[in-house]
Amino acid sequence: MEYWTAIRLRKPFADTVERVREALQEQGFGVLTEIDVQATLREKLGEETEDYLILGACNPPLAHQALEVDRRIGLLLPCNVVVRRDEDETVVEALEPQVMVDVTGKADLAPVAAEAGRRLRAALEGMRS
Repeated sequence: MEYWTAIRLRKPFADTVERVREALQEQGFGVLTEIDVQATLREKLGEETEDYLILGACNPPLAHQALEVDRRIGLLLPCNVVVRRDEDETVVEALEPQVMVDVTGKADLAPVAAEAGRRLRAALEGMRS
């Protein structure tokens, strides 16, 4: 099993980031954290890299359900979504929530992971139009 789902778009990076935020919100996710990897590597290491942003997305009802099953699941939350440039395309990648089930071995997390995965895939697929 792949631990991610992804789409590739021929759209500008900044426009894609804005659309990712909208698509996540449409699926009940908010963005709790944002890491500008490009700026961090430039500032801390003097390294230049492509546009690369990590968004920490959270759907509160699903996060609550997962926490009710396993309080340590917070170690695997929020759902990370990466927006990055790859030559002339912008790539949007999301962690596959099934990883929570695989890592913990807790079958009770399967319905939560399935719903989170469905919503993340719907957000990404909705960006194709």
